[in-house]
Amino acid sequence: MSTSLLDQNNDPLLKTFIAGKPDHTLALLQHFIAQYEKLGKIYLYPTKSMTGIGFNDSRVAWITQLGKNFVHIVFPFEKAYPDNLCFQKIAQVPGNNRQFNHHCRMYLPEDINEEVLAFMRLSLE
Repeated sequence: MSTSLLDQNNDPLLKTFIAGKPDHTLALLQHFIAQYEKLGKIYLYPTKSMTGIGFNDSRVAWITQLGKNFVHIVFPFEKAYPDNLCFQKIAQVPGNNRQFNHHCRMYLPEDINEEVLAFMRLSLE
């Protein structure tokens, strides 16, 4: 029996989202989700174009793209955190002065380092 949240989820939107993706990318996705699971009881919230990670009543991150060799993740925060090395882009959501999307790209499992883990923990608060 699988213990992976990704493997346990039978949502057709999630199955479509991950279908045909390279093994490397799926392994990265598994690793990212496993790291979040260590921090709190999360759940997956698939949509047509992305998969959200939920915690309690909130979406704490979005997996927006599964590329050939990467996973693209967006963390929505109420303020910008510009002093970091992990986000490739920080953008305020137009018309919303309380949401700043922080974009992160994961190419290797070790990309989920202490800095990224700190932001993952922050997203759960």
